[in-house]
Amino acid sequence: MKNPCTSRTSALKLFPCLKFGALLLAATLAAGCGKRDEKAPATQVAAKVNGDEITVHQVNDALGRQKVRPDQAESAKRQILERLIDQQLARQQALEKKLDRTARTVQAIEAARSEILARSYIEQLATAQAKPGAEDVKKYYAEHPELFSQRRLFSIEELIVVHKQESVAADIKQRASKAKDLTEIATWLKTQNIEAAAQRGVRAAEQIPLPWLPEMQKMKDGEIRVFDDGERLNVIRVAASRPAPVDEAGATPFIQQFIFNRQLNETIGKQIQSLRDKSNIEYMGEFSGKAKDAAAKPKAAPEPFQKPAVETVPSNSPGFDKGLRGLTR
Repeated sequence: MKNPCTSRTSALKLFPCLKFGALLLAATLAAGCGKRDEKAPATQVAAKVNGDEITVHQVNDALGRQKVRPDQAESAKRQILERLIDQQLARQQALEKKLDRTARTVQAIEAARSEILARSYIEQLATAQAKPGAEDVKKYYAEHPELFSQRRLFSIEELIVVHKQESVAADIKQRASKAKDLTEIATWLKTQNIEAAAQRGVRAAEQIPLPWLPEMQKMKDGEIRVFDDGERLNVIRVAASRPAPVDEAGATPFIQQFIFNRQLNETIGKQIQSLRDKSNIEYMGEFSGKAKDAAAKPKAAPEPFQKPAVETVPSNSPGFDKGLRGLTR
């Protein structure tokens, strides 16, 4: 039997079939002759909006900026594509109405461009930043037992007081040293019409500002202390606490990220300061004088953990009474 791939006669006999099933027959012959199966190249265009293309890269880039589980990726992609289509439609209308020429739009575009370029420079510094080694992690773990080996969960009651006078701060600290609970202090604050907020909750060690943590670690259940962050007084009572240690293996990724961020922040600070020193910067008008000194002040190293923001309400507000009742339960 002759090979249909090499026989001219067989090929001629098969030719009429091409009229009715060209695609199927071509694929069959290609497979039979040992040729590579050539598939149509995958398109990089996800959609076209009045001729303008939205690419797969744009969709994937937007997806990468979101925290999406693998099993939700396909659904998220479709949602992103729909949003990009809506955005493109709005963009086309803006261009049609010549909104890209308005002073406000031009200014916004230039501001966005400046931010993107500055971020690209920072990202370049981050890429070149060395990652913390095992010894760095081990050292940080050993130096901060309050965060790891001796970590505690605190059930706390708290009064956040906005203080503007040293005398008020001194009075609060004195009363806190003698008070058995926060009700006494809260009642006094209300009579003095001093703004404050009352709250309670459970916080892990890493949710407490790092400068406060050594003192918090020493506090016994039922003890009250006052912490001053320069803008507010936080009167804190530890209602209860319990150990919740984290071993070095579990803490390693968090320590690595914190050390990396801290070192990167220092690198950025040094680079920017170096650029300032080499540049001619003139402060004009209302920004002259002290503005230069303020801008030149070094930034403090970032804390690994941040205290939750609390909205402050007046002591005579109903919200304050509700919070106060919560503290006394």
